[in-house]
Amino acid sequence: MLRTILTAALATMAAPAFANDSVAELGTGGLILSRSDAVAMQSEDLFISPEKVTVNYVFRNNTDKDVSSIVAFPMPDIEGDPNEMPALPEAQSDNFLGFEVTIDGVDAKPQLEQRAFALGIDITADVKAQNVPLYPFGDAAKAALAKLPKDVTKDWEDRGIIIEDTADDGSGMQTAYVPFWQLRSTYWWRSTFPANKEVHVSHRYKPSVGGTSSVSFFSEGQFQNPQYDTYKTRYCMDQTFENAVRKAAKANPDGYPKYYESRIAYILTTGGNWASGTIGNFKLTIDKGSPKNLVSFCGDNVKKVGPTTFEITAKDFYPERDIDILLLEPSDNGGNGG
Repeated sequence: MLRTILTAALATMAAPAFANDSVAELGTGGLILSRSDAVAMQSEDLFISPEKVTVNYVFRNNTDKDVSSIVAFPMPDIEGDPNEMPALPEAQSDNFLGFEVTIDGVDAKPQLEQRAFALGIDITADVKAQNVPLYPFGDAAKAALAKLPKDVTKDWEDRGIIIEDTADDGSGMQTAYVPFWQLRSTYWWRSTFPANKEVHVSHRYKPSVGGTSSVSFFSEGQFQNPQYDTYKTRYCMDQTFENAVRKAAKANPDGYPKYYESRIAYILTTGGNWASGTIGNFKLTIDKGSPKNLVSFCGDNVKKVGPTTFEITAKDFYPERDIDILLLEPSDNGGNGG
């Protein structure tokens, strides 16, 4: 695959830093259909920015019979580890990405399927039996854990369902039990695709934007392995992008580039359960934003289509790799645009 790398502007807020000075992004994708040889995906229009992801699909049933199919949106799995909290746009909600969907312009009300696991064992029934919310990062789950009977608390700790965590709640360091389980969430609905007709499905959500408070792959005047090699492969950093990083480092008396690092991961390769397995017309748009920022990602035939947007289009498209976007935003007001 020919890799085209852009060095451009992308406005993004720096993600909050935790104890390890980094917060992980959650890879998220699009819709998945139950297997169908009748329903084709005529088009997919995908837009990605740090603030939102929107996807507009056109499906068509090319047969003479109506087709009923399950359509699902898998949310990324999240681990209830207080030391490795991921970037969650809606941190107090089961719908932690703010997912919404419309079908032919009408708001849909998908069902939410959630399961909790500890050490690979389904413990959903245990958690529900104690009236503890399955979502591990909300305040409600922590409050419910504080009310557990002592024998249940001990049993759950022994089984790896909860762990002790010490943190400052504003009144000093406090120790409490917190969730340690994994949550698997999927929105789904049953959709009918009428014979020989198109169905327009659109969904939107807020992406999980991972971040680091500095450039993790450059220090002491040079690119640092193994992070540099990993990023080179994942984000297709080219010479222009790297020169911009070097320039920023030289402009700083301390010798390091004054940028925040942010990352977006979009899972594009999990679909294909439609007729032919390819997308008739595919379009990807990445919003760039401020000229002070840098962005690098992999793609073929990337075109600049506006002051702040870049576009990739393809026909009969079969996704062979996911989309990973690396964003660098100046950490000072002056900036070093690239």
